[in-house]
Amino acid sequence: MKKKLFSPLIFVLALVVAVGSQTFLSPCVHEDGSFGSCHWAGQALLGVGLLLAALALLSWVRTDVYLAILPAALLGCLTPGTLIPLCKMSAMRCRAVMQPAMILLCGLIALLALAGFIVNRKRAQ
Repeated sequence: MKKKLFSPLIFVLALVVAVGSQTFLSPCVHEDGSFGSCHWAGQALLGVGLLLAALALLSWVRTDVYLAILPAALLGCLTPGTLIPLCKMSAMRCRAVMQPAMILLCGLIALLALAGFIVNRKRAQ
């Protein structure tokens, strides 16, 4: 397994989180043009996705950055629904599409970061 295998995967998934939170995985759109709290969850996930992408780029240089990716990815898991409340109805787009997709993507990023740290730490010893 190559040393830098995990960084490109994390980078791509982080870009999916950032772009997806504004496009194909975006939260509810209100007909009257107003914003609900789910809109702000999408905005927060854009920031988390960009942070994860930047950390993934840094992890190509320093493998210890994987330890910073872990809490940032867990923050992405907790943002929709826990830290920022979503719509009450379970059929709404924010609950049916955005929340499970972001939990899955950020959880996968956290697992990849943990695996990357463990593999690189064992390789260094």
